Amino acid sequence: MNSTTISITSTPPVPTVVRGDNAASIGQARQAARAFTARLTPAPDPDMAHTLVLVVSELVTNALRHGGGTFSLRLNAHPDAIEVAVDDTSPRLPRMRTPDLTGSGGGFGWAMVNHLARTTAIARRTVGGKTVTAFLPY
Repeated sequence: MNSTTISITSTPPVPTVVRGDNAASIGQARQAARAFTARLTPAPDPDMAHTLVLVVSELVTNALRHGGGTFSLRLNAHPDAIEVAVDDTSPRLPRMRTPDLTGSGGGFGWAMVNHLARTTAIARRTVGGKTVTAFLPY
């Protein structure tokens, strides 16, 4: 990654919000992430756009599987980062797990998100549950 800072040259897109409570909503979240990147100026490079979709997919999947079965996804553009924030209803914090190499148990997602993101953060919500946020370089 080079050290050049990219600035959003036009009004950033309105933050995108997606809510879901089933497996089909994971696809809707991915689609929303693709549409979000398509509205950014300048357009992110294709690798960054794919990374954003992957991080969105992992975080909303984790919210459905481990976070109480519902999620609210927010995507927001900043001058040097894209913010992916996922709310869920569980107070349990994400944790690193030993990946299940047999293909049936997962364990790759949180480590992958932490590797791909510039920064991750977890905040408990006053209404219950938590928000997991990942900032991706833009």
